[in-house]
Amino acid sequence: MNTLIQEKPTAVNTQFFNDVIVGLTAEPKSLSSKYFYDERGDAIFQQIMEMEEYYLTNAEMEIFVSQSAAICEAIAKGDEAFDLIELGAGDATKSIHLLKALINRDLDFSYLPIDISAHVIEDLEANLPLQLPKLKIKGFNGDYFEMLSQANKYSNRRKVVLFMGANIGNMSVEDAQLFCEKLRKNLSKDDLLLVGFDLKKNPSQILAAYNDKNGITKSFNLNLLARMNRELQADFEVDNFDHYACYDPQSGACKSYLISLAAQTVTINDKVIHFQENEYIFMEISQKYALAEVEKLAKFSGFNMTQNFLDDQNYFVDTIWKVSE
Repeated sequence: MNTLIQEKPTAVNTQFFNDVIVGLTAEPKSLSSKYFYDERGDAIFQQIMEMEEYYLTNAEMEIFVSQSAAICEAIAKGDEAFDLIELGAGDATKSIHLLKALINRDLDFSYLPIDISAHVIEDLEANLPLQLPKLKIKGFNGDYFEMLSQANKYSNRRKVVLFMGANIGNMSVEDAQLFCEKLRKNLSKDDLLLVGFDLKKNPSQILAAYNDKNGITKSFNLNLLARMNRELQADFEVDNFDHYACYDPQSGACKSYLISLAAQTVTINDKVIHFQENEYIFMEISQKYALAEVEKLAKFSGFNMTQNFLDDQNYFVDTIWKVSE
């Protein structure tokens, strides 16, 4: 029997392994940001959200704390029943304010959270009904679009989809349009999409959120190398890489990279990856938008932008799009 096959990662890590090898053998090298979030990565991201420089979480939270009643009015269509579908629900710390407002309005709706993490869905189904006894909830664990298709079959009621947390910014503008077009194809007339965008602002403020003075974002990026060591039998010398972030105020693209500080060779299971000195690994994009660009994206994706909800400092917008006729 081939011993190399025996040494490859378990089935649980096969997709992770394959994605890493594809990314690190490409030109230029890249890694998928979806792999940031192991247990350690989750803990570091909690620290990021508490950073003085990281304004995004507080800005969107302000919108949902202070404007959920108005958002409720905007998505309600009389007393017509509907399904509220949240893509990437996480711990629902923001959406719970909207859920409370919908329940207080005595609207007939079901909450259908979708998340790639089975633990997240189990936790939501177990704990949200304790906080909101009147809530009807059915979770879906898996890929966004695969689970959205299942959620669409859950009932024939109108759908309201939430895609919050500036997750749309983790895609280039082109990929975001393709994503929104695909969402549109999964929705019907009178369905709504509420999507959160981080808005263009002072470039220094944006860059500081991704290159903080305490190096928390740096540790978040470097943790992916450590995760590969733990889970993929890799041998990265983490100190041989450094974090670099940059922001272009014209395009609105904030990008992060890991830079190889020396010519080096890394083995990932049985695969050998060579790095030149100063070679970069593209890690993540955090795309920022002007309101006019948000409206353009809606139009080109098959939606009409109907209402915007902004925080007091105009840092962030949660915008409601209606499926075009």
